[in-house]
Amino acid sequence: MSELLIFDWDGTLCDSLSRIAHCLQLSAADVGLPEPSLAAAKNIVGLGLDEVMNELFPTSDRATKERLRRCYSQHFLREDNTPSAFFPGVREQLETLREQGFTLAVATGKSRKGLDRVLDALGMRDFFHSTRCADETASKPHPAMLFSLLHEFKLAPETALMVGDTSYDMAMARTAGVPRLAVSYGAHSRERLLGYQPIACIDEFEGIHALLSKDEVATLD
Repeated sequence: MSELLIFDWDGTLCDSLSRIAHCLQLSAADVGLPEPSLAAAKNIVGLGLDEVMNELFPTSDRATKERLRRCYSQHFLREDNTPSAFFPGVREQLETLREQGFTLAVATGKSRKGLDRVLDALGMRDFFHSTRCADETASKPHPAMLFSLLHEFKLAPETALMVGDTSYDMAMARTAGVPRLAVSYGAHSRERLLGYQPIACIDEFEGIHALLSKDEVATLD
């Protein structure tokens, strides 16, 4: 049975994909670059901002990418003045899982400043037992965030579970030897996620409670 549940943030817990994609499109327009399509912008959600810039605008020089970074930060701060909502059932399920004794953590492509801001706005700064951000370790799919969390709680990889909506989450967990649970309602398709052999792929976050209560995490990995 898993002791440590590690959640991606955007697209897994929080319904923020469209907002992030829109800010990326606005930023590209600001600096005179072609706007990425909505699909292309959503596809890279979960990566650190440096990796996002390299993926979407690989031929841009360093100065242009720095301008993009500043523009994105400005747009996102303005648009995210009110935090994006959780997906249905997320907060209730997280509270139930915590009450049941699970250790809850976050591993996200957000910056530390960005994650702390949204946790404060939601009144959840002290809710999770620990959190890791891309600018503290390394961007997904590098497993550094997971290794750091496992080290903090002195746990073996098989006693944790990574929950995410992207192939970056799944690849990170697979490299770290951590079982993984995919959600189908986020950035990447079910077919793409299943390629990383998750224990399951759920269509609604509420499904996590039934899955864990059946000890399927321990038997399917």
